[in-house]
Amino acid sequence: MGLLTTATRMYLTRSFKPFTFIADDGRKNPAIEETERPGLYVHIPFCRSICNFCPYCKVQFDQTVFDRYIDALKQEIVMVSGGLPVPKETTSLYFGGGTPALAADRLGEIIELLKKYYIITDGIGVELHPHDVNTETLQKLKNAGVSRISIGIQSFQEKFQTLLGRETVDAGKIKNALSQVGFETVSMDFIFALPGQQTADLKADIDTAFASGANHVAIYPFINFSFTPTPVQAMKKQEKRRLLDEITGYFETLGCHRDSIWTFARSKEHKYSSMTRDNFIGFGCSATTLLKDQFRINTFPVEAYCRRIEAGRLPITLRCDFSRRQRMIYWLFWRAYTTRVKISDFERCFGIPLKKVFGVELKLAEIAGMIIIRGDCLELTAKGAFYFHYYEGFYTLSYIDRMWGLLRHQPFPSGMTL
Repeated sequence: MGLLTTATRMYLTRSFKPFTFIADDGRKNPAIEETERPGLYVHIPFCRSICNFCPYCKVQFDQTVFDRYIDALKQEIVMVSGGLPVPKETTSLYFGGGTPALAADRLGEIIELLKKYYIITDGIGVELHPHDVNTETLQKLKNAGVSRISIGIQSFQEKFQTLLGRETVDAGKIKNALSQVGFETVSMDFIFALPGQQTADLKADIDTAFASGANHVAIYPFINFSFTPTPVQAMKKQEKRRLLDEITGYFETLGCHRDSIWTFARSKEHKYSSMTRDNFIGFGCSATTLLKDQFRINTFPVEAYCRRIEAGRLPITLRCDFSRRQRMIYWLFWRAYTTRVKISDFERCFGIPLKKVFGVELKLAEIAGMIIIRGDCLELTAKGAFYFHYYEGFYTLSYIDRMWGLLRHQPFPSGMTL
């Protein structure tokens, strides 16, 4: 896997130079004032219990640690944003985790603080565990200004919940709560490519999701990270492709709009994604920030995060200063995640036509049946979407797995290369 991603990176960047991450002492603010309409992300790492398949930065809930963390989080927001001369326009705000809904009583104060520095034009989203889908919690979120929610169902079926070490989800209770408190987008997340999973299993989950109040569904592939203790094994490539193709076809028969490799909505208005932004600013442990020519990642351990901020320094642990072509690759990769790339957006961001930089690669992708170019829009075909997914799996295991594996144990490493 490492050879494949390394060879691809060298070819696309036209350089033997790897992505180099250097240690950051947290003494200098990122140049967010130069960034146009970034997205905002806030990480809340606390969970009631820890799922053994989840790779994200999370810890068991403890009230004392939680309160200290939220106070440090607010301090980080002020440290990063306090120098802005006027409120900065941003696209959206997402709270991820962990289980952000555990912070329902304090999300309002975090949102109000962010609104001192940012104008949020495209909604506020929060991830929820199924246990949090009750009228009281939903109303707290709505009162705080949340307009989109994403519920981590994983599966409505007991056999797969047992496989994942989770409790059975009560679809009736979720439907009842959602019928009483409405949101612009109600997304439900599911895992596909689990052992023994068939198209009929996923169809049943999709039908139950829409019947329970969802207007947006995410179907994410199971990935076996090296540092997660799950005993579950990932499905083989050909089985996974068949399953993805058949489920994509099923969403089409339902008249759904595909708004990314993994996500499907009742209409284009119903959207939920914290990933597809040209630039974004992250707050909280493990949160990342992507600027015009720089990528930053915060330290993972909650204790190290709090101590760094309490010492008056930002919790950044590693920083990558992109070459121009590296930044182009990064932009194109995550835009392709949506299955559609507006060609003129590339020129707007980088001042050069997309075809001038990647003309040969685009032509080869067309010949291979991976993409179709219609006017100003580059679209991934079903074949292209699958191979994007397949390569994204290599990327995840070769890059993210390695970086997150390191940062889970070393709060402030001396650096790393990818």
